[in-house]
Amino acid sequence: MSSVMGFKLVLLSLVAIIGLELLARRLRLPPAAALLVGGAAMAFMPGLPRFNLDPELVLVVFLPPLLMDGAYTSVWDEFKRHLGGILLLAIGAVAFTTLTVGLVVHWVVPALPWGACFALGAIVSPPDAVAAKAVLERVALPRRLMVLLEGESLLNDAAGIVLVRFAVAAALTGSFSAEHALGRFAVLAFGGVAVGVALGFVVVKLLRYLDDAYLIITASTLSAWISYIVGDMLDVSGVIATVSCGMMLGWHQHEVFTASVRMRGTAFWQVIIFLMEALVFILIGLSLRGVIVRLGGLGDTLSTLAPAVGAVVGVVVLSRFVWVFAVEGCKRLVGLARQRGGQRGGQRDGRPKSAAFDWRSATVTSWAGMRGVVTLAIALALPETMPGRDLILVASFAVILVTVLGQGTTIGLLIRWLDPDHGADRNARHLSEPQAWARLEAAQLAAIQPLVHGPDGDVIHPRLLEQYSYRARITESFQHEANFPADARAAHYGVILAAVSAGRVELLRLHRTGLIHDELLTLLEHDLDLQEIAALHGKG
Repeated sequence: MSSVMGFKLVLLSLVAIIGLELLARRLRLPPAAALLVGGAAMAFMPGLPRFNLDPELVLVVFLPPLLMDGAYTSVWDEFKRHLGGILLLAIGAVAFTTLTVGLVVHWVVPALPWGACFALGAIVSPPDAVAAKAVLERVALPRRLMVLLEGESLLNDAAGIVLVRFAVAAALTGSFSAEHALGRFAVLAFGGVAVGVALGFVVVKLLRYLDDAYLIITASTLSAWISYIVGDMLDVSGVIATVSCGMMLGWHQHEVFTASVRMRGTAFWQVIIFLMEALVFILIGLSLRGVIVRLGGLGDTLSTLAPAVGAVVGVVVLSRFVWVFAVEGCKRLVGLARQRGGQRGGQRDGRPKSAAFDWRSATVTSWAGMRGVVTLAIALALPETMPGRDLILVASFAVILVTVLGQGTTIGLLIRWLDPDHGADRNARHLSEPQAWARLEAAQLAAIQPLVHGPDGDVIHPRLLEQYSYRARITESFQHEANFPADARAAHYGVILAAVSAGRVELLRLHRTGLIHDELLTLLEHDLDLQEIAALHGKG
């Protein structure tokens, strides 16, 4: 395919995205499912050339910004609080699925080497950040479950990629060292964190010195690819480096971004992420034709590989249920043991009671295991000499289809049917929105009181809080002048900006001391940004 034809195909895909998004909304389907099916349909359009997906290019183009977007909006406080549960899913569930899929595949296809069996398991084991975000952002989940699933999708790709590397090496060389694998995984993980934090620190420092909105937005956007590529160049996890860098930027963006930069950057970033998420699923669908042609046609593929592929899909879905319910059961047993220990120690009233077995949340978590671009890209990147490569390709695509089309389209119904508990979503120490506004408005009032009185004690701006009336009166007074008096305009809006600045300081203080949640921080900060932009525009 020529470069011009490739560009035309991208344009055709973008046009298809608009239609498929509208269709998905009309049919109340997850857009990811509609885009995946639409891409597969486009792949078999008459006259359309064969599309070859470059897996390395897909990973380096699409994965970093999508990981950065998830990390940037992550709630650090909740991420820390649920880190144990996130790691149990991101590492434990991935390892367990890899093991079970490898055992079942070797049982179904005994001739396939153990290394290839576990390579297949590692490829299909990590739920995808892109697929999870595309589906979960349109359903109403309890906050704890959302944090667990989003945190899992940010970290599990690193675990899956590492397991694939060792499994492929074992399949091609016939040797494997568990001790070496664990040590290597530790280096990749902790090295990725170190690289991401270091780059995040550098980027935050750089952004403080840039005074142009477009340069700031460009630099913060490029940090996604820079952290991923530098991580890979230093032979650590580029995925974890990107996530760590994104969390650094997300934490400091309230301090380093002005209102104008935040509003423009958010709008720009939302469009970029929307297009990238949509293009990923279109590209996955388009790649179906190439996979089938490579294997000799759809009929031959289904007849020879159907039993093994069906077994892989079933094990991928069931193994997640087994792991999640086993972890939930262990948590229940630990809670009961602590409760009994507290009763024997005479602390029955002082210790929290153990929670009941939360099968509703466990069911939703088990069903939210959509696979996507990482699974397909890693499968396509396997060496041509890899034993069982055809089976791995078909099984990987089948797992993506079943999880995105099956689980992705039904998880909303499952959540509404099970109605998992939302009772623990709100932290008792967090202020409500009215309480937070009361603190901000008190800080703003204290800031403007010294500024609205003249030397003789008279009020300079009696209608400061009624901005539209005041501006109308000013306009009427100076309608015959060529320009508004600069001093009057600057004095009025200078007081507004001082109030906004004081409110912003108080807002960050409430957040940094843990009195408000990140969602409320974003909501109130948005209102302050609008006030600041309006004042700057009025000040001229």
